[in-house]
Amino acid sequence: MNGLIMDYPLTTNTILNYAKSAFPDKKLISHLPNGTRHEYTYGALERRCCQLANALKNKLGITKGDMIGTFAWNHYQHVELYYGIPGIGAICHTINIRLSSQQTEFIINHSEDKVIFVDATLVPLLEKIAPKLETVEKYIIINAHDGFTTSLLNTIHYEKLIEDQLDTIQWPKLNENDACGMCYTSGTTGMPKGVLYSHRSTYLHAMTILSPNAGNYSNDDIILLIVPQFHVMAWGFPYMCLLTGSDMVMPSLHLQPEAIIRILELEKVNKANGVPSIWMGVYEELKKNPPKKKLALEEYLVGGSALTASLVENFEKDFGIKGVQAWGMTETSPLGTASRLQKKHKDLTLKEQLKIRAKQGIEFPGIEMRVVGDNGQIAPRDGRTMGELQVKGAWVIKSYFKTNNRDNFTDDGWFRTGDVSTIDADGYMEITDRTKDLIKSGGEWISSVALESALMAHPNIKEAAVIAVPDKKWAERPLATIVLTDINKPISKEELKKYLSKDFANYQIPDYYVTISQVPKTSVGKFDKKEIRKLYAEGKLKQ
Repeated sequence: MNGLIMDYPLTTNTILNYAKSAFPDKKLISHLPNGTRHEYTYGALERRCCQLANALKNKLGITKGDMIGTFAWNHYQHVELYYGIPGIGAICHTINIRLSSQQTEFIINHSEDKVIFVDATLVPLLEKIAPKLETVEKYIIINAHDGFTTSLLNTIHYEKLIEDQLDTIQWPKLNENDACGMCYTSGTTGMPKGVLYSHRSTYLHAMTILSPNAGNYSNDDIILLIVPQFHVMAWGFPYMCLLTGSDMVMPSLHLQPEAIIRILELEKVNKANGVPSIWMGVYEELKKNPPKKKLALEEYLVGGSALTASLVENFEKDFGIKGVQAWGMTETSPLGTASRLQKKHKDLTLKEQLKIRAKQGIEFPGIEMRVVGDNGQIAPRDGRTMGELQVKGAWVIKSYFKTNNRDNFTDDGWFRTGDVSTIDADGYMEITDRTKDLIKSGGEWISSVALESALMAHPNIKEAAVIAVPDKKWAERPLATIVLTDINKPISKEELKKYLSKDFANYQIPDYYVTISQVPKTSVGKFDKKEIRKLYAEGKLKQ
């Protein structure tokens, strides 16, 4: 027997219509690539989304199931694409602007993008590969300046595309399980793989991350979206902000610490997101040039890689700004956990609380997780037993786009994340490494992530990345690459080994240390250990 409840599809159209009804005066503020500031309301956003949707149908001939690429910064036009494209049943495919030309070419051809919306500043990246793109029929140029020219064929400017279209539309009836958006993984171990999101998964993910145990957002908030819109749909924030009525601030290409701080001050932002490397830079800039007036920023949500306990502590101690660790993957839409203290943790010491807050946290409602050991057994939740983290849930993929890759899934339907983790008795998950980054020395496992976090707590170490290098006696030993905060104050190998000996057994401590100018990063700001291994193999890491 079914319940007697209305059939109300959970689609992105319902999100847009809700914002129009409940929060028409809330603001979407963009700091555009040319340095100008643009502001309009969610009511205006809805009307322009209607114009875009009409233009897609009437001028471009877009129909349900068509793949539409976006190659753009964070700004209001990109948010319009998030709603206008899936609103008519097409799929919004956000393309990572920081991938190599080879990977970008592969992604566009593999997804079969029919049209690509591209920021004018990014057009040169597509011009290089345009002759090799097999399915693209038209390019829509966003934020083009007067006199803009391009070698791309079949182009039209964005405003010209939508200017003569009606600002109302009868949205088609969509199935909530219809495809809504797509992102490709960053391709650190081969060509990227496509992850296809549904309207339902997008809606449920957005509803969950606004909740108190997750992001804890409301219509009181002004949120800066630093995480790129091309990275897992900006972690779902452009959908979540419309559901909460939070004002949304978009920085486009203005991502240097000084620029971020200016935006934080100007817009009175009280919450933000971004990867740890962004917040390390912001913290260092604030230390060098303290603001004359206390920032309104209360909290920043971090994902992509581990937020170190030292950064959490220092940011809060020096500026009263709280860091919240979250975890997720492209395959999990992306957010799956967040680490917030519970009532029973309030009486713990600051050091004990920081240890919990630096973990990846407890799963959200709608997500399940388990740790599975090498023996195939589910590990106990004791905070010590390591194994591979496996997840399933309402916004976790069941397969990749056009790829039969069953190795990523268990026979009973769980997604194999490739993260080596523990879960403690309170349910807090902690990633100890990626399976490919674990170091096995003399038969014992060593966590590169734990070593990196400890090294970055040193007052003169800005960044640290640890890899395994071959060793005749022990098979593998850890090598630490470090970036100094002050290059005029070098740190000796002996000093570093003594520093680490407080927390690590002797066999876990690296024998080799290399000072570098910066740690190579992936397209989404994670440490690129594949590149570090390459540098080591080429003999470019001199001790």
